[in-house]
Amino acid sequence: MTDKNSITRKFQVPSDDKEQMRQVLRDVFDALNEKGYNPINQIVGYLLTEDPTYITNYNNARSKICKIDRDELLQALVKNYLFQ
Repeated sequence: MTDKNSITRKFQVPSDDKEQMRQVLRDVFDALNEKGYNPINQIVGYLLTEDPTYITNYNNARSKICKIDRDELLQALVKNYLFQ
């Protein structure tokens, strides 16, 4: 009998989601920048805590980023950092 915790699961992000995530992240970055925030710090705060108040409501940035699965976004960011 196999223990569920000993099995490694594969995680895949569909490629069409990647472009949507990229656009949302750019929109959120721009909105934070326009409002005078440090976009990198604010996005990192959101990713670490999943607290949407790190993201401004300006230009619907908060609602946009909340529609993205945070785990998928983190995976795409790490992959991009390592391989591009």
